[in-house]
Amino acid sequence: MSGTIGNNILSHSGSIAVTAAGLNWVSSIVTASTVTVESGNGYWINTTSNACTITLPASAEAGDQIVIVDYARTWGTNKIIIDSNGLNYQGNADTYTVEYTTSGQSVNLIYSDSTKGWLPLEDDVAAFSHIPPPTQKGVFAYGHDGSSEVSLKNLLGSNGVIAADVTGVGTARQQIGATSYGGDKAIFAYGYSGGYVNMSNLVNTSGVIGSDVTGVGTARYKVAAARFGGDKGIFAYGMKGGDALTNDSNLVSNVGVVATDGTGVGTARVATSGVGYGGDKALFAFGNSASAGDYSLKNLVSNTGVIGSDVTGVGTARKSLAAVSYGVGLAIYTYGIDAAGTIYTVRNLVSNVGVVAADASGAGTGRFFAATAAYGGDKGAIAYGDTGSVVSLKNLVSNTGVVAANVTGVGTARNALAGAGYSQSA
Repeated sequence: MSGTIGNNILSHSGSIAVTAAGLNWVSSIVTASTVTVESGNGYWINTTSNACTITLPASAEAGDQIVIVDYARTWGTNKIIIDSNGLNYQGNADTYTVEYTTSGQSVNLIYSDSTKGWLPLEDDVAAFSHIPPPTQKGVFAYGHDGSSEVSLKNLLGSNGVIAADVTGVGTARQQIGATSYGGDKAIFAYGYSGGYVNMSNLVNTSGVIGSDVTGVGTARYKVAAARFGGDKGIFAYGMKGGDALTNDSNLVSNVGVVATDGTGVGTARVATSGVGYGGDKALFAFGNSASAGDYSLKNLVSNTGVIGSDVTGVGTARKSLAAVSYGVGLAIYTYGIDAAGTIYTVRNLVSNVGVVAADASGAGTGRFFAATAAYGGDKGAIAYGDTGSVVSLKNLVSNTGVVAANVTGVGTARNALAGAGYSQSA
């Protein structure tokens, strides 16, 4: 077949009908690259590994029905192609390519007559509603104590209490990124340890940080990270070899595998901050480049990990902010420093559709290079950082976005560390 009939999205709603004789669902899952289907059947089409060409019957009668469903929600990655096998499809002869490329879609085909042929009675997209429960605990790790890089970690309980230092959790480094993945685990990656590194360390559901894993994309530091899609993560931006700014990004799967570099995702910059919002999306905002100074721009990340183009004007331009999720689908940016050395306490709230609000007065001591982690299901913690010297301050963020007053003495004072949520159990 040649030519194209797009995605045939009719935006219909309702449930898939059945024929008078009933619809038989074929029990085996189709994973092959080709399959021939029969009238009166429903088919689960799994395109996780490859696209699939679906050949319809060579003959049909009015009222014949076939239903095909995106079993693994992967048609957006590996499409299906409908071969109408000599019969018309939506009134077009079998000389066109009919493709469906939307994840979560189902197509209910009914044969009409020789003129219109097969018609989609519905081609609905089912929303992905399975978002993992929020993380209950957090972990802070790595950083710089004012004289050298460290490999310390401090666990954050579901009550917001930060535990004492634990040493020896992988290579000591600073200006690192961290994000949750898999719904209940975390990962630290990239950073600086006498040079830019690309190593990563996985955190299990008990908060234990694993040994170094190398080779996860271009080595860089001052990288940002965020969770998206409910159970996946993304690292983006930073500075790489030759002190070059980058807009590289690396997706993290729900089993903690870091993908190769993706390029061209907005303005290259360092010291930007990432955070999840809306339950399954993320954004990167603020940052700096030596040539252009500080930014107030943002880049939204879809629930499939696609970074959008730059959007400007999201509060005071600054870098090295703290960003953490709170409530239901909400987030906050706060603190930071600008190129002139001014340290801020202002905050910017993020709505559940990714709108960053104007500056509002903040609480606690202004600082930069602090770390954050979600905890307690709907709250956040901001800890450590630099006020001109390293500190061990903590500020809790309530489930309504209120930043509490300083709490001191939460482990070794340091900056340029990272934090992330883990565990679905309190």
